[in-house]
Amino acid sequence: KTIAIIGSGFSSLAASCYLAQQGNTVTIYEKNETIGGRARQFKKEGFTFDMGPSWYWMPDVFERFFQDFNKTSSDYYELIKLNPAYRVYFGLNDFISIYDNLEEIKSTFEEIETGSGKKLQKFINHAKSNYDIAIKDLVYRPGVSALELITVETAFKLNQFISTVSVDIRKQFKNQKLIQILEFPVLFLGAKPTKTPSFYNFMNYADFGLGTWHPKTGMYDVVRGIEKLALELGVTIKTNSPIEKIIVKDKKATGLLMDGKTIEADIILSGADYHHTETLLDIEHRAYSEQYWESRTFAPSSLLFFVGFNKKIVNVTHHSLFFDVDFNQHAADIYDDPKWPEQPLFYANFPSKTDSTAAPEGMESGFFLIPLAPGIKDNERLREVYFEKIISRFEQLTDQQIKNSIIFKRSFCKNDFVDDYNAYKGNAYGMANTLLQTAFLRPKLKSKKVRNLYFTGQLTVPGPGVPPALISGKLAAELIQKSFSS
Repeated sequence: KTIAIIGSGFSSLAASCYLAQQGNTVTIYEKNETIGGRARQFKKEGFTFDMGPSWYWMPDVFERFFQDFNKTSSDYYELIKLNPAYRVYFGLNDFISIYDNLEEIKSTFEEIETGSGKKLQKFINHAKSNYDIAIKDLVYRPGVSALELITVETAFKLNQFISTVSVDIRKQFKNQKLIQILEFPVLFLGAKPTKTPSFYNFMNYADFGLGTWHPKTGMYDVVRGIEKLALELGVTIKTNSPIEKIIVKDKKATGLLMDGKTIEADIILSGADYHHTETLLDIEHRAYSEQYWESRTFAPSSLLFFVGFNKKIVNVTHHSLFFDVDFNQHAADIYDDPKWPEQPLFYANFPSKTDSTAAPEGMESGFFLIPLAPGIKDNERLREVYFEKIISRFEQLTDQQIKNSIIFKRSFCKNDFVDDYNAYKGNAYGMANTLLQTAFLRPKLKSKKVRNLYFTGQLTVPGPGVPPALISGKLAAELIQKSFSS
């Protein structure tokens, strides 16, 4: 069969590999100059930045992907385990480092709250049990039916779909700093800890149990690795190829319109933004209304800064989180009453701490991120105001001057997510994984209205994040294969 894939993010790249392995003729059409979707790379004046994902978690999911092709990740890129994994700042000379093994993390907890070391071991044991059920089994189900979630294992954990991550953590830990560290991983799922089912504490095992890794020269190594695998399998990749329309005849997708020309295909798979993809269809062929999308809880957008510094930055680690302001207020400013936060939490990433190729010698590449409400007003003046806010706090909390050492900076925010990725409301991470937006309750991998049209990526099953994107690509490819055999 001839298969046309829209977009070249992780889910599209993964799906292309599986579909080519099945013997299909597969072509990817990417609107931008380079592949990778949100995981593109930006280079300037000897500095290199990953523009999107920067945390390599769940290495087992990446290995499982490569094993499906009798390969390993090490055939395509090298991994470095970060130690410390990250550091969380709560004030001047007040930070907690999370190390690369559970024993040291337990010792850190115990020093802060007596008895919390043992509690953490028990908590992580439960998280691992959930991880084994979720990541090794449930997330590899296509979200077709509610029955997919009903297994012997999940039957014993029903209460964990009713309670929340936030409630469970607070039952066991009292220290506010430890609570924030334990709530942090579920932010990758795109929702507040108070709205995320307890079962999702498997993210804590991903964090403390499996650790934080870094591909030797950045996350784009993974994009290049999967691209190399796809090309080895015979996939064709075309960049600068924006799709104008999905052609439908007799309720069946038959091709794409690009630059006024028709590209015929037996199957269309879109890894582009789900909402945007449906706008490529005539209205009667869309499965979800504007009201539906408006009613969904979306993961945050983000304000990003890519900054080249003419000196080394001290008193920070590769990944640094700044939780010196009210966590709950910032979350409310994203989800409850969307607005620019008065006092934003932020994240800073200095890849050149690990990767010497990320910056010229003696210099530092810095990536700063502020989570924001999707659909928020975005302009250059606001971006500058918030850069000043976080850089001033960064200087204060890390006890150094860096503003005068900036060679250049580039910002990227909601409007850019819309322009570059057609992201609904400029979301950065897709649709949040809340209880009512899990598995079969998410937009479907297979169009409900148009035959031979499929979807993959972070707005469908299983959800936001790079590992789920790889899984989503596999699930979509399996559904397509199943349609052939039936």
